[in-house]
Amino acid sequence: MAKFELKLPKMGESVAEATITSWLKNIGDTIDVDEAVFEIATDKVDSEVPSEVEGVLIEQLFEVDDVVQVGQTIAIIEISGEDGGATTATQPEPTKEVTPEPIAAAEVAKTVTAAKESTAPVVSSGDRFYSPLVRNIAKQEAISQVELDSITGSGKDGRVTKNDILLHLDNRKSQPAPVKEVIQDTPKATPAPAKAVEHKKEAAPIVASGDDEIIEMTRMGKLVAHHMVQSVQTSAHVQSFIEADVTKIWNWRKKVKDDFYKREGENLTFTPIFMEAVAKALRDFPMMNISLQGDTIVKKKHINLGMAAALGNGNLIVPVIKDADQLNLVGMTKKVNDLAGRARDNKLKPDDIAGGTYTVTNVGTFGSIMGTPIINQPQVGILALGAIRKVPAVVETPEGDFIGIRYRMFLSHSYDHRVVNGALGGQFVKAVKDYLEAWDSNREI
Repeated sequence: MAKFELKLPKMGESVAEATITSWLKNIGDTIDVDEAVFEIATDKVDSEVPSEVEGVLIEQLFEVDDVVQVGQTIAIIEISGEDGGATTATQPEPTKEVTPEPIAAAEVAKTVTAAKESTAPVVSSGDRFYSPLVRNIAKQEAISQVELDSITGSGKDGRVTKNDILLHLDNRKSQPAPVKEVIQDTPKATPAPAKAVEHKKEAAPIVASGDDEIIEMTRMGKLVAHHMVQSVQTSAHVQSFIEADVTKIWNWRKKVKDDFYKREGENLTFTPIFMEAVAKALRDFPMMNISLQGDTIVKKKHINLGMAAALGNGNLIVPVIKDADQLNLVGMTKKVNDLAGRARDNKLKPDDIAGGTYTVTNVGTFGSIMGTPIINQPQVGILALGAIRKVPAVVETPEGDFIGIRYRMFLSHSYDHRVVNGALGGQFVKAVKDYLEAWDSNREI
């Protein structure tokens, strides 16, 4: 009997690990092709992992709540047929052994190498679990058990993720060096300063009166909070605001929406109309469709629009409309409705939220007339759509100006001032406004 290794598939360009949340099949169960074997959760979306073959589950290499890396073998399935071409179950062990190998990087600093040799092995302590990846990073960077235990985790049940420990290392490098020398050279003589440094990393005690309710943040809520703080610390956020007259769009949609629904079976909302305008503006200003990685600018070939959507539990998710500039309004409407519906039902796949190059968020849905959104890293811009309001406004005509009732909305553009200057940021949002105001009232759809 041949054996097949079921590995954790690639979950998107920015996802390197996932947490096993439940096993849907037990050892000895028969599995069909494309039948889900286990469920996982990443920092972006929850998903099921199906089997690529038909067979019997004979081994589970990880338990619930374990963190696994993309490409790691999770389970062994026994299938009928010859052994040729199949992978045996003895291979997962070398995979785990290969992980801690990159010790060549330790030659950068001999002092760090010495610290590694003298540091006690890091283990899971108490109720806190550390993944093999986190333990390897701690070992390579000479992070002690006490220091690791003091790191605030953003993962499930406060677990320390790879991003948490890397952020801790960045913060530690930016702290004054004398603290480290005191800990290494005279640990017995000056224990107080070392403890003081560690206590700063611990979460502040919860202060609540007898009538207060203590609510633990969800796993996704913690991750979203972490990403928001990380984005603010990374990008130099600047905002530009502009007001657009969308009276033509309002009247046109009102005229065609019923016929559109009868013909296409889809509701025509304002969102696909706005997305179309943003996609056109990105085509006009390609330097807004970039990402920044260190000191390198990556100019994106495809225009993939992220569409921020609020979930029923208050969390936020950003499904992505791929190649948005290639879609007509019908295609854009179907894509927007499909992603929004599956987001509400928690049925998005990892690929649905991967690869975004620019993000749009509709704060007007909740009645806000404008907002200052936080950039979705590693993108460099995000546009907030305010509520459409019926207001008195000056209308300019060849015969003269007059006061009329118009439908207007604010567009709020947040952009990364490290690579996007005020001229480009302002010109881009002005282009979106111009596309909206130039809407053809006789447009056929």
